[in-house]
Amino acid sequence: MENRLTRSVFDRKVGGVCGGLGRYFNIDPTTIRLIWAVAFFCFGAGFLAYLLAWIIIPEERVYQ
Repeated sequence: MENRLTRSVFDRKVGGVCGGLGRYFNIDPTTIRLIWAVAFFCFGAGFLAYLLAWIIIPEERVYQ
């Protein structure tokens, strides 16, 4: 199975971007959430980057 970047359906707080990035890079999504928060409060671009990622990255498909 190929490793694709998708937004998480199960590990999400807002849009699933951090959960999907965490799964793609094989790191804890909490670490990515902290990086987004620092980018938001220190640089101001974190919010815009999150919104763009939310729009661009497709949601994962769930097969039942």
